[in-house]
Amino acid sequence: MTTTPLRDRSHLASLSALLFDLDGVLTPTAEVHMRAWATLFTDYLSAHAPEAAPYTDADYFDYIDGKPRYDGVRSMLASRGITLAEGLPTDAPEADTVCGLGNRKNAVFAAELEQNGVNPYPGSVAFLDAAIAAGYQVAVVSSSRNAVPVLTAAGLRDRFDVIVDGEVAARDGLAGKPAPDTYLDGARLLGLTAAQCVVVEDAQSGVQAGRAGDFGLVVGVDRGVGPQALIDFGADFVVDDLGVLVDSLSPTSPATSEHHS
Repeated sequence: MTTTPLRDRSHLASLSALLFDLDGVLTPTAEVHMRAWATLFTDYLSAHAPEAAPYTDADYFDYIDGKPRYDGVRSMLASRGITLAEGLPTDAPEADTVCGLGNRKNAVFAAELEQNGVNPYPGSVAFLDAAIAAGYQVAVVSSSRNAVPVLTAAGLRDRFDVIVDGEVAARDGLAGKPAPDTYLDGARLLGLTAAQCVVVEDAQSGVQAGRAGDFGLVVGVDRGVGPQALIDFGADFVVDDLGVLVDSLSPTSPATSEHHS
């Protein structure tokens, strides 16, 4: 898949809202997720499919990153030719079902979050606060069902009136990334069209969702997947740190005139 970038960072000034992914964009919780997934699948494959290729970090980026939890389980298992019963979201973490494995991973993630907390990326906070000060609307659009506790732990919960996360997607029947549905719902809740909004993502599935939804701009944040992969899947451009984009925000953007008219 190859997508030619359409716009550069100067286009930020003409748009009205920023829709942020959470893990890996605002907070380094993607690293916690990576460790939890590695623990889950290293143990699972060793016990149940020792003949299969062992789990690696590349598997996280190729099959799991940015997707709803149970979709990530299915995708990863399929990569090793393994099919499990779906089970139910209420399955115990010990259950060898898709839902059970997803819940097992989440238990590991929740334990580490509670023990160690999370500090947001300084550059991302600088960009977020500068955008709010300039009059842009903001929302979080995350596949995670842990978005609210992560935002709370990071001290960012008060910045966002609109949060479309895994819980909301399940409740409202929204398809997960790489489908654009959750991002489109975030724009709708802000009262805007996709063309008026920026998607900010670190995952291949997330930039793919932004491109599929025809958003005004899709910004990739490289936290390990690689800039070219993000471009190929739909990012208009890629940065290593959102702090470098503060100067691209316009205090006379459409967002500012709408909020202060």
